[in-house]
Amino acid sequence: MAFITPDLTAAAIALTALSIVSLVALRGWRDWIQLKREELAAGHAPLAQDPGVPHAGSRIEIADLKERLRKLEAIAAGVDL
Repeated sequence: MAFITPDLTAAAIALTALSIVSLVALRGWRDWIQLKREELAAGHAPLAQDPGVPHAGSRIEIADLKERLRKLEAIAAGVDL
């Protein structure tokens, strides 16, 4: 019976630590969700109104178009890719 006690103690400590971390993460998640609700209620999103920052998808499309243009220019110049 004496050999089981350290194992149970370690398991209890691990379970307690896991519970504390889970509760802290849940509280943070709820606070973040509340912040996003307040931002939506205020009528603005943090990055949506910033006209200087293009959407990530549009940046990828622009990079793709630049690459295609570079290839077409190389073909027109007779350079073998």
